[in-house]
Amino acid sequence: MKPGTLKTVALATSISLLVSACENMSPGENAAVFGTTAGVLAGGIARAAGASTGESIAIGAATGAVVAFTAYVISKHQATERQRRIAEERARVYYGRLAPEKKVALRKKHRYIAVDTERSEQAPSKAKKSVMIWDTQNESIVGNNVYDVQSTPSAGSTAKIDTYNAEYVGTGSL
Repeated sequence: MKPGTLKTVALATSISLLVSACENMSPGENAAVFGTTAGVLAGGIARAAGASTGESIAIGAATGAVVAFTAYVISKHQATERQRRIAEERARVYYGRLAPEKKVALRKKHRYIAVDTERSEQAPSKAKKSVMIWDTQNESIVGNNVYDVQSTPSAGSTAKIDTYNAEYVGTGSL
């Protein structure tokens, strides 16, 4: 077997074992594992691409922090008509108040925003907020899912919610 193929198979096997071992971990433990792994990989790639040791450490640390900062979704369920209406209204008000150049910048930076909606009776007691995702390109709510999150991102920060990288805008108040 060629050394390159052997390394690829070993890496794929290691990753699959790591991922399967993480299924029972808390969101915080997952964030630590995946943030650290992403940071180390990004730093290694930067170093291999010619960055200095200091630069590669900075790149790795920044990447790890971004990957580790995930909104911990503890519940996902279908929105009620009221939740959808509230989220849609808040997102439209927020987006409507942005200056044209800020809209362009937001669309380039993030396609999606996460906006608060009201909590439902289905929300777990540990949930701090219930959010929905709004698409800045289509100017509409994405799907009909409400995500109950355990930790509230700060307004303006990027959060990974389900498969979306979204800028968290809270209630949409500027």
